[in-house]
Amino acid sequence: MQAELAAEVDTMNEAAEGDGKKKVVVIGAGWAGLAAAYELSKQNDDFDVTLLEGGKSVGGLVAGWLTPGGRPVEAGVHGFWYPYRNIFRLIEDDLKIDPFTPWTQSAQYSPNGLEVISPIFQNMPRLPSPMGTFLYPSFLRLPWFDRLTALGLLASVVDWDNTPEAWRKYDKYTARELFRMMGCSERLYRDAFEPMLLVGLFAPGEQCSAAGALGMLYFFILAHQADFDVKWCRGTTGEMIFKPWVQRIEENGAKVLVEKRVSDVEVCPDTGRVVSVSCGGESFPCDAVVSAVGINGVKGIVRAAPGLSKLPFFSKMMNLRSVDALAVRLYLDRRVRIPYQSNACFGFDKTTGWTFFDLTAMHDSLDKSEGTVLEADFYHADQLLPRSDQDLVAKVQGDIATCVPAVGRAKVVDYSVVRIAQGVTHFSPGSYDSMPTCETPIPNMFMSGDWIVNDHGSFSQEKSVRYRGGGGQCRSEAPGRRSRQQRHPVRRRRAAHSSPEGGERSSKTSR
Repeated sequence: MQAELAAEVDTMNEAAEGDGKKKVVVIGAGWAGLAAAYELSKQNDDFDVTLLEGGKSVGGLVAGWLTPGGRPVEAGVHGFWYPYRNIFRLIEDDLKIDPFTPWTQSAQYSPNGLEVISPIFQNMPRLPSPMGTFLYPSFLRLPWFDRLTALGLLASVVDWDNTPEAWRKYDKYTARELFRMMGCSERLYRDAFEPMLLVGLFAPGEQCSAAGALGMLYFFILAHQADFDVKWCRGTTGEMIFKPWVQRIEENGAKVLVEKRVSDVEVCPDTGRVVSVSCGGESFPCDAVVSAVGINGVKGIVRAAPGLSKLPFFSKMMNLRSVDALAVRLYLDRRVRIPYQSNACFGFDKTTGWTFFDLTAMHDSLDKSEGTVLEADFYHADQLLPRSDQDLVAKVQGDIATCVPAVGRAKVVDYSVVRIAQGVTHFSPGSYDSMPTCETPIPNMFMSGDWIVNDHGSFSQEKSVRYRGGGGQCRSEAPGRRSRQQRHPVRRRRAAHSSPEGGERSSKTSR
């Protein structure tokens, strides 16, 4: 595969010597698409980059917008964890912006009240991994005996090496089966691991791949003591990060076009190469294409593109599934003290996980607000999406009031409800073999996103940004201008898995 990719790059290089810039189309302007377009745009002398986004603004499902009353809304609040080194490097070194809060503590609630308080782990004395992860959180109700049963899970973590063999070995099991086989107590699973799965893999353990669970646990919790530390954006991600990022991409010479939903990817039957990308009646000729949309977006393209649907590589992606998500934002008439900015919750709705955030404390623009702004994000929210806005608002206020009683005494003066049908990736058992690699059977088409198989075990925007430039792991290579040692070559696949970038959204707001 590496030799084939090298040959493809050389072909592009030779053509570029005579034809000038190579036209590259990037499909999807979420984290993966922006990262690919940015990396390619930095080689503006070599590539003519066009980034196509089907929505009204860049950012995929992370893009924010304004309610009719002028209040900012986004489809979910997104954290930036300690191991997101490539995102932090992009933000601090390349874009030179400062959009983040300090590292924050977080809490976990059940209908019984406060359950867990997590410290800022990097501020604690360093212990061998994963001892700090187990010892430093304050579990208010979970007995030590149950916590100690987690030690059996270490055998699987040691066995887990993020290779294709490991993925296939554990992908046969559900996460629930894994925790049971490793001797974790029912109480530990119910109060600690299943809530983590519901908000990390977006589904209950009976519906999650054990391989996905191990990848998530290792990346966010077990590899290093500080990995669970998190920062948040001090405003909407679209305004604070994507807007300056897009500006830089456009300054580099790339074109960023919105409301360009891809309707076909045309493959030449003679050469087997992509020759153009169509958006309705508009065509974009290209020398290479990067698909950086989520599962639902790819499915739509494959259905519409005969040149793709006939190839098993693409048709097997139809086996993959997504789950529903929901974001409800409440504007309260008074200031309410919320003990912790970010909070995970469990036990309120069976099979649905959720989090709530104190945006008044997080967002600069709300700092002097007379009221309080809260957001609740729900995953595996299939059972909630059919409910009316008013019903959801009442439910969210009541559930948060179970955790923070003063919220129930406030009046909701405004709200937004964002329904994201089939919006986030479902990492179900057996899904690994249907997931695509960065390289495709079409030599000038690449895949990118946090659901693409590569050597990054997490399912996060960090994965999308780390493997920027071609798709997943592809990095652009300046045609014919540098020695091979100086180039950023298209890289070969190594091993392992968002994304949240591909679902469709419906939203309603009320004053």
